[in-house]
Amino acid sequence: MVNRPSVIAFDVIETLFPLEPLRQRIIDAGQPGHVLELWFSRLLRDAFVLVASGGYRPFPDIATHGLAAVTGGALSDDAVRHIVAGFAELDPHPDVEPAMRLAHDAGVEVITLTNGSVKNTSALLSRAGVDAYVQRVLSVDDIQRWKPAPDIYLHAARTCGVPPERVALVAAHSWDTHGAHHAGLVTGWVSRLEKRFPDIYSPADVTGDDLVAVVEGLLALPEGGSP
Repeated sequence: MVNRPSVIAFDVIETLFPLEPLRQRIIDAGQPGHVLELWFSRLLRDAFVLVASGGYRPFPDIATHGLAAVTGGALSDDAVRHIVAGFAELDPHPDVEPAMRLAHDAGVEVITLTNGSVKNTSALLSRAGVDAYVQRVLSVDDIQRWKPAPDIYLHAARTCGVPPERVALVAAHSWDTHGAHHAGLVTGWVSRLEKRFPDIYSPADVTGDDLVAVVEGLLALPEGGSP
């Protein structure tokens, strides 16, 4: 049976902070707006190849390489750097603050678990005014294993001092909740990005149209054992 978590780990990129502001930077550099989706898909593909083969590169390296690749080398190094730097200036979805506040006020430990860096994530959370709710900022850089490798989800549980089944991973990416599920975590999927959950993945324990609905669903799960 799935029980109420004592820790909620929020994914960061796209779950808390949409990438849409990067589209304008891409357009300003003379590229079509749909390059954003091609770029992020390439970024994830390259990261997944590395983790599947036992390798690792940090987010900025993969992002920089991926953008240059999908634009066929049409962008200058300065343009690539400018676009990638936009990851530090993303604005949160409007439901981020109320969702985190809801979890915090319910006595649940709130953390973030990101494929990005601790430095960039901490800056985004501070810029969004939600850093006071977040007790830990965890990154794949900590153990050099990208999500959805099980190691990073287990790292989050160990760091918080709880068993995996007491941690819930909340994400807008079905591949992320799938990975967390197979590491033994509770999972919450917010549907606004993908709309439909893929049948090939293990279903999330809780789903919702927004972050508040997902957190409400997690908090409504039955109480289990001690944290």
